[in-house]
Amino acid sequence: MESTTLKLRLGHHDAHYAGNLVDGARILNLFGDAATELLIRYDGDEGLFRAYSSVEFLAPVYAGDFIEIHAKITKVGNSSRQMSFEAWKVITANPNAGESAADLLSEPQLVCRAQGTCVTPKDKQRIHHD
Repeated sequence: MESTTLKLRLGHHDAHYAGNLVDGARILNLFGDAATELLIRYDGDEGLFRAYSSVEFLAPVYAGDFIEIHAKITKVGNSSRQMSFEAWKVITANPNAGESAADLLSEPQLVCRAQGTCVTPKDKQRIHHD
């Protein structure tokens, strides 16, 4: 099945709460971007995100953190595509060590995971799979 990885640094414009905490909706937005890429790769169309069946926020994310979004198609129906998503923090900002300090995590930290379903209507599917 198709999979993808997005890597990015969250900036101060992503912070929503005190202490530069990034809200979970930002992570879900990134999951949506990854889902769109997967649908384009699989069907040749952006499709539509129908629903999340589960979402778990497991650790905080702050402005300055670097995260990796991993997404994959886990099941394909006639027009539905079930997907799994994970967000991993790989670098964390360290303002206590200096305003531009950051630390590479010895082990990436799982900060969010989710399951969702996207739909690409049959008439929009430009890539045919046997």
